[in-house]
Amino acid sequence: MKKYQFLIILLIGMTTSSFGQNWLTNFDEAKAKATNEHKNILLVFSGTDWCAPCIKLEKFIWQSEEFKTFSDDHFVLLRADFPKLKKNQLPENQQEQNNKLAEKYNENGYFPHVVILNNQGAIIGTTGYKNISPKEYIDLLVSLEK
Repeated sequence: MKKYQFLIILLIGMTTSSFGQNWLTNFDEAKAKATNEHKNILLVFSGTDWCAPCIKLEKFIWQSEEFKTFSDDHFVLLRADFPKLKKNQLPENQQEQNNKLAEKYNENGYFPHVVILNNQGAIIGTTGYKNISPKEYIDLLVSLEK
């Protein structure tokens, strides 16, 4: 009986992890992966511990099964987070990298700010939080790529 329980838990874990998102935090890694996989980069500027629209975007869009399935085949995901609470502060080198990304791709300081880049880092389109369904958000992202 324990053998079967272990197998069931293992299968559930494998199924869940195969559809999990892999948000990168390194721009060079994201560009290399996008080049290798022939995908665009979805760069998200967020304030995960203070920005209400960022938190809603995370909860209702990025964590939706529909977006997870779509993004696995379509984008390399890159997050540039700007937390404010001391307990959530990023390592200095990560914060410096995020600041450089913001200087180049979010000079107006919008949060959340969603930028679609090609594999060389050129901007294809931008958007932000929208109070729409995951399908509608995916459709919006696809329309920005055209």
